[in-house]
Amino acid sequence: MDLPVDEWKSYVLQKWSLLPKSIQVTISTAETLSDIFLHSSSLLQPEDEMFLKRLSRGYLVGKDPNAPLFYREEGNKKFQKKDYMGATVLYSKGVSHSRPNSEDISLCYANRSAALFHLGQYETCLKDIVRAQTHGYPERLQAKLLLRKAECLVTLGRPHEASQTISDLESNFAAKPTLAASQFQVLQRTLCRLKVKVQEKENLTETSPAALTKAFEDVDLREENEQISSTSSSVSLCTDPLKGRYLVATKDILPGELLVKEDAFVSVLNPGEMPPWHRGLESKWDTRATNGDLYCHRCLKHTLAPVPCDGCSYAKYCSQECMQQAWDLYHSIECSLGGLLLTLGVFCHIALRSTLLARFEEAGKVINKLCGEITNRDTCLPESKNLAQILSYDLGGESKNKGKTVETPIPGCDINGKYENNYNAVFSLLPHTGNHSPVHKFLCALSVSALCRQLEAASLQVFTTGLKSSKLKAAAAPVLYPELNIWGVAMLRHMLQLQCNAQAITTIQQTGSEKNLITNSRQVRLATGLFPVVSLLNHSCSPNTSVSFISTIATVRASQQIKKGQEILHCYGPHESRMGVAERRQKLRSQYFFDCNCPPCEREKQRPSQGPGREAFCCHRCRALLQGDDVLSCGSTSCTESVSRDHLVSQLQDLQRQVGMARKLLRNGELERAIQLLLGCRHAAESFLLAEHSVVGEIEDDLAQAYAALGDWEKSAAHLQKSLRVVEVRHGPTSVEMGHELFKLAQIFFNGFAIPEALNTIQQAEKVLLVHYGPWNDEIQELQKMKSCLLDLPPIPVGPNE
Repeated sequence: MDLPVDEWKSYVLQKWSLLPKSIQVTISTAETLSDIFLHSSSLLQPEDEMFLKRLSRGYLVGKDPNAPLFYREEGNKKFQKKDYMGATVLYSKGVSHSRPNSEDISLCYANRSAALFHLGQYETCLKDIVRAQTHGYPERLQAKLLLRKAECLVTLGRPHEASQTISDLESNFAAKPTLAASQFQVLQRTLCRLKVKVQEKENLTETSPAALTKAFEDVDLREENEQISSTSSSVSLCTDPLKGRYLVATKDILPGELLVKEDAFVSVLNPGEMPPWHRGLESKWDTRATNGDLYCHRCLKHTLAPVPCDGCSYAKYCSQECMQQAWDLYHSIECSLGGLLLTLGVFCHIALRSTLLARFEEAGKVINKLCGEITNRDTCLPESKNLAQILSYDLGGESKNKGKTVETPIPGCDINGKYENNYNAVFSLLPHTGNHSPVHKFLCALSVSALCRQLEAASLQVFTTGLKSSKLKAAAAPVLYPELNIWGVAMLRHMLQLQCNAQAITTIQQTGSEKNLITNSRQVRLATGLFPVVSLLNHSCSPNTSVSFISTIATVRASQQIKKGQEILHCYGPHESRMGVAERRQKLRSQYFFDCNCPPCEREKQRPSQGPGREAFCCHRCRALLQGDDVLSCGSTSCTESVSRDHLVSQLQDLQRQVGMARKLLRNGELERAIQLLLGCRHAAESFLLAEHSVVGEIEDDLAQAYAALGDWEKSAAHLQKSLRVVEVRHGPTSVEMGHELFKLAQIFFNGFAIPEALNTIQQAEKVLLVHYGPWNDEIQELQKMKSCLLDLPPIPVGPNE
């Protein structure tokens, strides 16, 4: 996903292995990125490009004229089964493959409006009705579209507009009677019903639609930092020869305080489970819903009614405005390259988009250094030199401030010492060229070279023409170069930067059946982005911050109290509650090129003989911890039990298969069978797993879900409380994982009408989730609704003997 597809990686690896040793050495020992790029680019042959093109053609990103009918018919099947969400996705796919101003696109929009109506998305339904009419919806079908419009307007409390729509409909039929008598009678009855509704609404005070969940604009920093953009004044930027750049607290910070609110400089939606290359499949059109179907490709907002690019079927947006902004900024170049970009991976796509966005800033001064590297090697500063020197040189070297010469103090800062979310800061992120393997650098360089060749072949004057954005016109004309080699070096730099600096943009998605009263959720990776300010945060396996996202906005909050002078730390993935120390160290060393010395790692290094942790096995006789390597022995001095590790691992795998079967029964609604199987799994787990083992917690959680589906709220709560204890031991009482489990428990108590328990759990869940997400979070909003509902209930009458 991040890197190119396996077929291209294997092809490049083979090409590398066949290169003469002298050429391998030349690329491996190259001192600059420009040397690596130019040497690799010279090795790209026409047959390499042809192979890459064949791979790219496997992705169906163009508009197929036969696809709209297929998706419309598949959507109709879902609609008839009352699967309106599934129908909406399929109609959207039909829209994406349709040409503008065609009957295909108007019919798909109209059908999608019907599905949205049944989903209660009335405002969005109205927009689709307008789109259908704009693209030439057939006159013969206008009646049902206008009726749907009137229904939406009535439901939204806009009776005057609904009345006008009904009048227009009646006038049209009076002038052009096109319906049969039976159809006309149905229409008349529907109109009469709507008129009654309109009259009822007109007698009421018209109210505005209910407000949506607080948008990210409402999440603001209390006082913005003057030194670092998008950052609270509670932090300061420092630099150290060993640690590099980092953030520290300038005062005592309380849990939940917002420290960073930064929009991504660049982001690319992860394609998710893209369909495989179509080799003789029965249908070449994919009917699965992916992130690309449900989220805007520019702002990443969730949308049920995406607006597609006019030129390709892949890019989709939440609105016409987002589509136009994306087109102006980068998609006018990317549109014809969709298959190639999917083949080359997200990192290559981000590298291209970053350089495209650089056109809108005075980035030419930064890129000028790369031009110098290519055209005049003697003026090149080696990459090992302090990057501040390079940036200082590129930005004019020095400035006059009160008669003194001021050098740029920290890489990425401007001449006034301010660090901003811009291309200068992105360019300053280290590519760690010396740490990447020669083969990896060759793969990245050859991929970027192929992309540059494709841009050149398409006669796309990427960086010099076709810029229509008002932002660009208003800015000073950037220094641009027609030679794609210069921008190729920039793209190679970005591609290498991403391994250590890319940020996964995540969202919380609900899982399981829509019929479930208890919400199961999981964190999923939605996109990949570059956040120059967030990239300043160093890693800890036990961080003091929590990072979450609202669309493309990253928010960093203190997850615990941070003392003045203490470093602000973020977890890069390997967390002490999820990985053992050996696994964490290996992950950080291989991806981020450093050995972690955070407090948890130091503690574990000083106690290497510490037991195997919470995922360990226990003795089936006395429940004591089993210890050892290939053969495990009971840790109790009074017990002589021993067992082979392989036997226990096999036992655990069998248990996990049984749990998987129970979950399948749950999904199919076979609740009693699922419960019996899960109770058996629970009994089996007790014989060889510690009480805080993750599988034990998962079994209790699944039992809670099953009993909730049966409406047995008391048993459901009992099992979830056991799961909650496992989560607390593994992740801590104030962890985000604990917050999500408390939210589920609050739902169970609420549905079981256990009022005191529900109110107490709601308070606990709110306290934890507010620290990690702030008040805009969907789960917090739901908790507040539950609390309001319970507090508004009339007191329960007490009998004389009670």
